[in-house]
Amino acid sequence: MERKEQKLELLSPAGDPERLDSALRFGAGAVYLAGREFGMRAGPANFSNEELKKACLFAHEKGAKVYVTCNTLPRNGEIERLPGFLEAVEDAGADGLIVTDLGVLALAKRYAPRTEVHISTQAGIVNYQSARFFYDLGASRVVLARELSLEEIAEIRAKTDPKLELEAFVHGSMCVSFSGRCLLSNYLTGRDANRGDCAQPCRWKYHLMEESRPGEYFPVLEDDSGAYFFNSRDLCMVEHIPELAGAGVTSLKIEGRAKSAYYVAVVTNAYRQALDLYEKNPEQFVLPQWVLEEMEKVSHREYCTGFFFGNEPGQVYDNGGYVRGWEVAAVCDGYESRTAVCSQRNRFFKGETLNVLEPGRVPYEIVVKELFNHDGEPAESAPHPMETLYIPLEKPMAPGALLRRKR
Repeated sequence: MERKEQKLELLSPAGDPERLDSALRFGAGAVYLAGREFGMRAGPANFSNEELKKACLFAHEKGAKVYVTCNTLPRNGEIERLPGFLEAVEDAGADGLIVTDLGVLALAKRYAPRTEVHISTQAGIVNYQSARFFYDLGASRVVLARELSLEEIAEIRAKTDPKLELEAFVHGSMCVSFSGRCLLSNYLTGRDANRGDCAQPCRWKYHLMEESRPGEYFPVLEDDSGAYFFNSRDLCMVEHIPELAGAGVTSLKIEGRAKSAYYVAVVTNAYRQALDLYEKNPEQFVLPQWVLEEMEKVSHREYCTGFFFGNEPGQVYDNGGYVRGWEVAAVCDGYESRTAVCSQRNRFFKGETLNVLEPGRVPYEIVVKELFNHDGEPAESAPHPMETLYIPLEKPMAPGALLRRKR
């Protein structure tokens, strides 16, 4: 049976309603998010049952889908709460449930029978037989293990039912443990990574301590900065959309439910522009330089292409921090009388040049020639968080546009 070509889905993270808005505003075709339980990210605010209903309505109005993560490994004491949660997800109108545990899969088919089931990357699917097995159990999609190469993905595509969708992570943080199945956080802090509460000890700095000299810490490297043994590089595949499509990937997934709304906006917008260009002319796809530059305007570690080309992502050994070169100065709330009405996020000054990111547009620059505070009085700077500001501009600026400055 020949597989029908379909439009690639851009799947963005939504850790809370603000990040949901950013994802949809900047071009996500689908979002993944969590309720207050059973999701693999306990840090973000996530969504109550009522918020989940509103999120589904909002996304569907925008023509986007909502997938709810239910991919922790629940213990006995949590099982009794699962049926009610699953019924709430279906009642909210979610398009899919992302699950790992086989018991949860069985409950999902019983208590949310009209909702698609997607198998989480934590299930560790690295071969076509596993993908077939989950499809036979009723899954409509598998989220492939991050350790696969494009060649291996292509073989899975060729040897599975064409109706089975293949989802792959294409951007964001990488985990040094196999598909996120890690106990390091649990051992060191008591916070279970497999239940959404990872403390990320893989990002910590480590030293060597000799048993007879407690309290004396020796750097493992030749300098005194310590060593980040487990600190993986970040994934970025925005240059390789043709290869992902050629391997048969259905959905391109951006990691980051714990990341900021700004991060979600920038990365979603960049991949949206790249995808649209690819689909317009697949044979002559050339990624614009500005899209690559956008990747440097969010907080990130050194980039890599993960395992897709048969290599390994590798670690950043000399630091555990992020590259943070840019920040949001203000967000545009509206445009009236040739003036952008903005809310401040970080301090900026009259006379500064700001970089503007609007949905669906190439970023551009403006000079803040004039600046007025919330009382309409001339101002030399914007020092107050969330203050309403007025910036006269000849050309309109779209609501939700992000005004950025280099640190």
